[in-house]
Amino acid sequence: MSQSMYMIGVDIGTTSTKAVLFETNGAIVAKADEGYPLYTPTSSVAEQDPDQIFRAVLHTLKGVMAQSKAKPDQVLFVAFSSAMHSVIFVDGEGKPLTRSITWGDNRSAAWADKLKRELNGHGVYLRTGTPIHPMSPLPKLMWLRHEQAELFRKAAKFVSIKEYVFARLFGEYVVDYSIASATGMMNLEKLDWDEEALELAGVTRERLSELVPTTHALRGMKAAYAEETGLDASTPFIVGASDGVLSNLGVNAIGPGVVAATIGTSGAIRTVVDKPVTDPKGRIFCYALTDKHWVIGGAVNNGGMILRWARDEFAAAEAETAKRLGLDPYDLLMQIAARVRPGADGLLFHPYFTGERAPLWNANARGSFFGLNLHHRKEHLIRAVLEGVIFNLYTVLLAMEENIGRPKKILATGGFARSALWRQIMADIFDQEVVVPESFESSCLGAVVLGLNAIGRADSLSVVADMVGATHEHKPDAESAAVYHRLLPIYIGVARKLEDEYEAIAQFQQALIRP
Repeated sequence: MSQSMYMIGVDIGTTSTKAVLFETNGAIVAKADEGYPLYTPTSSVAEQDPDQIFRAVLHTLKGVMAQSKAKPDQVLFVAFSSAMHSVIFVDGEGKPLTRSITWGDNRSAAWADKLKRELNGHGVYLRTGTPIHPMSPLPKLMWLRHEQAELFRKAAKFVSIKEYVFARLFGEYVVDYSIASATGMMNLEKLDWDEEALELAGVTRERLSELVPTTHALRGMKAAYAEETGLDASTPFIVGASDGVLSNLGVNAIGPGVVAATIGTSGAIRTVVDKPVTDPKGRIFCYALTDKHWVIGGAVNNGGMILRWARDEFAAAEAETAKRLGLDPYDLLMQIAARVRPGADGLLFHPYFTGERAPLWNANARGSFFGLNLHHRKEHLIRAVLEGVIFNLYTVLLAMEENIGRPKKILATGGFARSALWRQIMADIFDQEVVVPESFESSCLGAVVLGLNAIGRADSLSVVADMVGATHEHKPDAESAAVYHRLLPIYIGVARKLEDEYEAIAQFQQALIRP
């Protein structure tokens, strides 16, 4: 009898790296996860240690091999997913000169603003698909080039965390079209570096990695790492794509009009199109999945992290009681919020605690409650937080609809999808049915589906349809949807009117933390 064959998906995330070993039908055999810190000495800094992340990749690969007891020759390939927008300076020997500067780092905000207002940033966006924002590597490089010139001069390469991992494993610098399309420096139509963007960043092609398709395979892993992970050195490593586009693939949100809405620590809403699409108003991104599949949408900074804040600040005592009783504190939070009518009796919450990406693309945006009166209690605040996160995501969908029309189907994923109340709020605010896919490891599953296509075991990405089921479906409640429809223009109007005030309060707050 022939032996079973397996495939491994690795997702290098912002808070942890995860490896999942699958059977070829998509069934999960083993999982391993290893976290690492995010260094945030000030509100503008968000960095990580690239070597800690590299070790996490090795440890999780070793973990799934040990758990599954799979033999090295049973692993067809390892395929990768990774967070976007990171930048690491490395020297000529491949050693890091900086930590990994993540998407959450806002120190290049002034240069992003200068690029947007004075240096044809919108024209660059229309060609590259990456909105002008400090998350993007382009303004990061502009900032470091001008403000840390000596460090910039010393760097031999500017790479993302996934490129760094591959360089350590294989001694090659390659970057897939997906990660490259999130740098703000790759021309989407040409699948090549954009000359104007490179000039703005002050870099040459030689200081960037070689551009390759997301199905590109690396072979010949260094022997020491093969031994450590339990893999064969000849095992193909599929470079894969970014976590966002692979999450769409992993929940089968790749058909026309199918939208994936994800809320984890942050959040995003995305759909797949067959050619690059950018927004005349610059509100949405466009990133590559393959050269025939492009993902458009928007990412928001503030998702589940806001609910954690609400738990800690509004319901700490109740959460502690829930823990002692062996209950999930978040379940208790949902019970409290459920006491309040949809719309929280006219209380609106804007969740811009860490600035905001889509649709504002404003690093200075700040959170607020609007409409507070003496009638409102703790449960109203919690309900407004839940609704505010969904309202914000819905404004991104509205921007997408201007470019591609109303979606046919909404798939909800991420930690928020475990809450029936939060799922129903999404269905009511979106005024559309919301379906929760069965797959909770969507980025890893998306990576291995791409891997199957890369090695010729799947003719198309649609093979994922046989690997994903559905667990919950929520239809909108007409009365609740009508309430949210009345509140939406107020929600949008408040954020628009406060643009100058956001900048002023951000400057005030930043002055407080300067030495």
